[in-house]
Amino acid sequence: MVAPAPAQRVRQVVEPAVAEVGLLLEDVEVTRAGAHSVVRVVVDVPEDDEGELDLDRVAEVTRAVSDALDAQDVVAGEYTLEVSSPGVSRPLTQRRHFARAVGRSVSVRLVDGGSVSGRLTAVERGAQDADDAVVVVPVTPGLKGRRPKNGAPVRILLADVRDARVEVDLSGLGPVDDDDVAGPRADAAGQES
Repeated sequence: MVAPAPAQRVRQVVEPAVAEVGLLLEDVEVTRAGAHSVVRVVVDVPEDDEGELDLDRVAEVTRAVSDALDAQDVVAGEYTLEVSSPGVSRPLTQRRHFARAVGRSVSVRLVDGGSVSGRLTAVERGAQDADDAVVVVPVTPGLKGRRPKNGAPVRILLADVRDARVEVDLSGLGPVDDDDVAGPRADAAGQES
């Protein structure tokens, strides 16, 4: 039985291939699955890249990673390659993670034990990395169908963040009001002015 290739060696081979197609390598995992290995590669878009990690880009990076692994023969025997994005459930740990989440609902736990939940509205670059910050507008859910209330924006230094995650926002879902769909009242639709 062949031992799986160490993830660090796979990372060394894969990282230049990922960078060449303009993406960032987030994580590499190599596991054994029966008679063959599974190589999981997680890639992301750089902070300054305005594009999305769509299927075309994933296909392109998958080809590049596969070619690099085959050329270096770093994974012994047969292997399955899985290339993916970090997904919405990934923790926000770096400034670029927060930058990609601007406009989304987030939950931020602070080093001091506090927490802030709301809409991430900005990511600020400081003079030094320790000065980087995020701005979150706290949102308090409305009671019994009432609209949520927005609080005053809160500026949080990234150094003060213990962990943070994007929250699934279902606020736009729900029953559709007939007046929203029909437009002007139906009884006025046939009248001339």
